[in-house]
Amino acid sequence: MQTEIVWLPPTGALLLGYLLGSIPFGVILTRIGGAGDLRQVGSGNIGATNVLRTGRKGLAAATLLLDMAKGAVAVLLVEWLWPGHGPVAAAAAFVGHCYPIWLRFRGGKGVATLMGVVLALHWPSGLVYAAAWLGLLATLRISSVAGMAAAVSAPVSAALTDRFDLVLLLLALALIVLWKHGDNIERLLTGTEPRIGEPRD
Repeated sequence: MQTEIVWLPPTGALLLGYLLGSIPFGVILTRIGGAGDLRQVGSGNIGATNVLRTGRKGLAAATLLLDMAKGAVAVLLVEWLWPGHGPVAAAAAFVGHCYPIWLRFRGGKGVATLMGVVLALHWPSGLVYAAAWLGLLATLRISSVAGMAAAVSAPVSAALTDRFDLVLLLLALALIVLWKHGDNIERLLTGTEPRIGEPRD
Protein backbone atom coordinates (compact mmCIF):
# COMPACT_ATOMS: atom_id res chain seq x y z
CA MET A 1 0.00 0.00 0.00
CA GLN A 2 2.82 2.37 0.88
CA THR A 3 4.47 1.75 -2.50
CA GLU A 4 1.20 2.52 -4.27
CA ILE A 5 0.80 5.77 -2.36
CA VAL A 6 4.37 6.86 -3.15
CA TRP A 7 4.25 6.10 -6.87
CA LEU A 8 0.69 7.05 -7.74
CA PRO A 9 1.03 10.87 -7.75
CA PRO A 10 4.13 11.18 -9.99
CA THR A 11 3.00 8.39 -12.30
CA GLY A 12 -0.50 9.82 -12.52
CA ALA A 13 0.88 13.30 -13.15
CA LEU A 14 3.10 12.02 -15.97
CA LEU A 15 0.35 10.02 -17.66
CA LEU A 16 -2.39 12.62 -17.29
CA GLY A 17 -0.10 15.46 -18.35
CA TYR A 18 1.16 13.58 -21.39
CA LEU A 19 -2.27 12.44 -22.53
CA LEU A 20 -3.73 15.94 -22.29
CA GLY A 21 -0.72 17.54 -23.93
CA SER A 22 -0.69 15.06 -26.78
CA ILE A 23 -4.17 15.98 -28.04
CA PRO A 24 -3.41 17.37 -31.55
CA PHE A 25 -6.03 20.11 -31.67
CA GLY A 26 -4.63 21.63 -34.87
CA VAL A 27 -5.01 18.35 -36.75
CA ILE A 28 -8.45 17.67 -35.28
CA LEU A 29 -9.87 21.13 -35.94
CA THR A 30 -8.61 21.44 -39.51
CA ARG A 31 -9.99 18.02 -40.35
CA ILE A 32 -13.38 18.75 -38.77
CA GLY A 33 -13.40 22.17 -40.43
CA GLY A 34 -12.81 20.69 -43.87
CA ALA A 35 -9.31 22.15 -44.28
CA GLY A 36 -7.69 18.78 -44.91
CA ASP A 37 -4.72 17.17 -43.23
CA LEU A 38 -2.71 19.89 -41.51
CA ARG A 39 0.44 17.79 -41.79
CA GLN A 40 0.27 18.23 -45.55
CA VAL A 41 0.06 22.03 -45.32
CA GLY A 42 2.96 24.49 -45.18
CA SER A 43 5.57 23.33 -42.71
CA GLY A 44 3.53 20.28 -41.72
CA ASN A 45 3.56 21.53 -38.14
CA ILE A 46 0.44 20.97 -36.01
CA GLY A 47 0.41 24.39 -34.33
CA ALA A 48 -1.67 27.52 -34.82
CA THR A 49 0.82 29.24 -37.13
CA ASN A 50 0.54 26.43 -39.65
CA VAL A 51 -3.24 26.29 -39.24
CA LEU A 52 -3.23 29.95 -40.27
CA ARG A 53 -1.68 28.90 -43.59
CA THR A 54 -4.93 27.12 -44.42
CA GLY A 55 -6.57 30.55 -44.54
CA ARG A 56 -8.87 29.65 -41.65
CA LYS A 57 -8.20 32.33 -39.03
CA GLY A 58 -10.93 31.04 -36.75
CA LEU A 59 -9.42 27.56 -36.69
CA ALA A 60 -5.97 29.04 -36.04
CA ALA A 61 -7.28 31.05 -33.09
CA ALA A 62 -9.11 28.03 -31.69
CA THR A 63 -5.97 25.89 -32.05
CA LEU A 64 -3.91 28.49 -30.22
CA LEU A 65 -6.36 28.73 -27.33
CA LEU A 66 -6.85 24.99 -27.00
CA ASP A 67 -3.12 24.27 -27.12
CA MET A 68 -2.64 26.79 -24.32
CA ALA A 69 -5.61 25.43 -22.38
CA LYS A 70 -4.46 21.82 -22.45
CA GLY A 71 -1.17 22.79 -20.84
CA ALA A 72 -2.84 24.87 -18.14
CA VAL A 73 -5.54 22.26 -17.47
CA ALA A 74 -2.94 19.51 -17.10
CA VAL A 75 -1.10 21.47 -14.41
CA LEU A 76 -4.20 22.66 -12.55
CA LEU A 77 -5.92 19.27 -12.65
CA VAL A 78 -2.86 17.45 -11.34
CA GLU A 79 -2.35 20.06 -8.61
CA TRP A 80 -5.94 19.44 -7.56
CA LEU A 81 -5.53 15.66 -7.58
CA TRP A 82 -1.97 15.46 -6.27
CA PRO A 83 -0.78 18.78 -4.82
CA GLY A 84 2.85 19.54 -5.51
CA HIS A 85 3.06 17.55 -8.74
CA GLY A 86 2.07 20.35 -11.11
CA PRO A 87 5.63 20.72 -12.48
CA VAL A 88 5.65 17.04 -13.44
CA ALA A 89 2.39 17.48 -15.33
CA ALA A 90 3.74 20.65 -16.95
CA ALA A 91 6.76 18.85 -18.37
CA ALA A 92 4.66 15.87 -19.46
CA ALA A 93 2.04 18.03 -21.19
CA PHE A 94 4.71 19.98 -23.05
CA VAL A 95 6.48 16.81 -24.17
CA GLY A 96 3.12 15.33 -25.14
CA HIS A 97 2.46 18.24 -27.47
CA CYS A 98 5.92 18.15 -29.03
CA TYR A 99 6.08 14.36 -29.29
CA PRO A 100 2.53 12.90 -29.38
CA ILE A 101 2.32 9.14 -29.66
CA TRP A 102 -0.79 9.48 -31.86
CA LEU A 103 1.22 11.23 -34.59
CA ARG A 104 4.30 9.01 -34.38
CA PHE A 105 5.94 11.53 -32.06
CA ARG A 106 5.90 14.29 -34.69
CA GLY A 107 4.17 17.15 -32.94
CA GLY A 108 4.32 20.90 -32.59
CA LYS A 109 6.96 23.30 -31.36
CA GLY A 110 5.33 23.84 -27.99
CA VAL A 111 5.08 27.63 -27.77
CA ALA A 112 1.36 27.84 -26.99
CA THR A 113 1.35 24.81 -24.70
CA LEU A 114 4.36 26.18 -22.83
CA MET A 115 2.51 29.43 -22.25
CA GLY A 116 -0.37 27.49 -20.77
CA VAL A 117 1.82 25.58 -18.34
CA VAL A 118 3.78 28.69 -17.35
CA LEU A 119 0.56 30.58 -16.60
CA ALA A 120 -0.66 27.70 -14.45
CA LEU A 121 2.65 27.24 -12.63
CA HIS A 122 3.45 30.90 -12.01
CA TRP A 123 1.10 33.48 -13.48
CA PRO A 124 3.54 36.46 -13.26
CA SER A 125 5.99 34.59 -15.50
CA GLY A 126 3.05 33.68 -17.71
CA LEU A 127 2.18 37.35 -18.14
CA VAL A 128 5.77 38.15 -19.10
CA TYR A 129 5.64 35.26 -21.56
CA ALA A 130 2.43 36.58 -23.10
CA ALA A 131 3.78 40.12 -23.32
CA ALA A 132 7.00 38.98 -25.01
CA TRP A 133 5.16 36.70 -27.43
CA LEU A 134 2.36 39.05 -28.41
CA GLY A 135 4.58 42.13 -28.42
CA LEU A 136 7.10 40.61 -30.80
CA LEU A 137 4.36 39.12 -32.97
CA ALA A 138 2.81 42.55 -33.33
CA THR A 139 6.08 44.36 -34.07
CA LEU A 140 8.25 41.88 -35.98
CA ARG A 141 5.49 39.60 -37.31
CA ILE A 142 7.91 36.67 -37.27
CA SER A 143 6.28 33.82 -35.39
CA SER A 144 9.47 31.89 -34.66
CA VAL A 145 11.28 34.87 -33.12
CA ALA A 146 8.31 35.73 -30.93
CA GLY A 147 7.87 32.14 -29.79
CA MET A 148 11.53 31.55 -28.99
CA ALA A 149 11.88 34.85 -27.15
CA ALA A 150 8.76 34.12 -25.10
CA ALA A 151 10.06 30.67 -24.18
CA VAL A 152 13.40 32.08 -23.02
CA SER A 153 11.60 34.74 -20.98
CA ALA A 154 9.99 32.08 -18.77
CA PRO A 155 13.06 30.88 -16.82
CA VAL A 156 14.43 34.42 -16.72
CA SER A 157 11.27 35.88 -15.22
CA ALA A 158 10.97 32.96 -12.79
CA ALA A 159 14.51 33.66 -11.55
CA LEU A 160 13.88 37.40 -11.26
CA THR A 161 10.77 36.75 -9.15
CA ASP A 162 12.56 34.26 -6.86
CA ARG A 163 10.83 31.16 -8.20
CA PHE A 164 14.10 29.28 -8.40
CA ASP A 165 12.21 26.01 -7.96
CA LEU A 166 10.88 26.46 -11.50
CA VAL A 167 13.97 27.83 -13.24
CA LEU A 168 15.58 24.53 -14.27
CA LEU A 169 12.29 23.09 -15.51
CA LEU A 170 11.42 26.17 -17.55
CA LEU A 171 14.97 26.40 -18.88
CA ALA A 172 14.81 22.78 -20.06
CA LEU A 173 11.46 23.37 -21.79
CA ALA A 174 12.75 26.58 -23.38
CA LEU A 175 15.75 24.70 -24.77
CA ILE A 176 13.39 22.16 -26.34
CA VAL A 177 11.48 25.02 -27.96
CA LEU A 178 14.75 26.32 -29.42
CA TRP A 179 15.65 22.82 -30.61
CA LYS A 180 12.29 22.44 -32.32
CA HIS A 181 12.91 25.76 -34.10
CA GLY A 182 16.19 24.62 -35.62
CA ASP A 183 15.00 25.08 -39.21
CA ASN A 184 13.59 28.49 -38.36
CA ILE A 185 16.91 29.57 -36.88
CA GLU A 186 18.68 28.56 -40.09
CA ARG A 187 16.22 30.60 -42.16
CA LEU A 188 16.60 33.57 -39.83
CA LEU A 189 20.36 33.46 -40.33
CA THR A 190 19.91 33.41 -44.11
CA GLY A 191 17.17 36.03 -44.10
CA THR A 192 14.56 33.70 -45.59
CA GLU A 193 12.25 33.26 -42.61
CA PRO A 194 8.72 34.38 -43.66
CA ARG A 195 6.65 36.84 -41.70
CA ILE A 196 3.10 36.09 -40.66
CA GLY A 197 0.86 36.20 -43.70
CA GLU A 198 3.66 35.56 -46.19
CA PRO A 199 3.81 32.23 -48.05
CA ARG A 200 6.37 29.73 -46.87
CA ASP A 201 8.82 28.35 -49.45
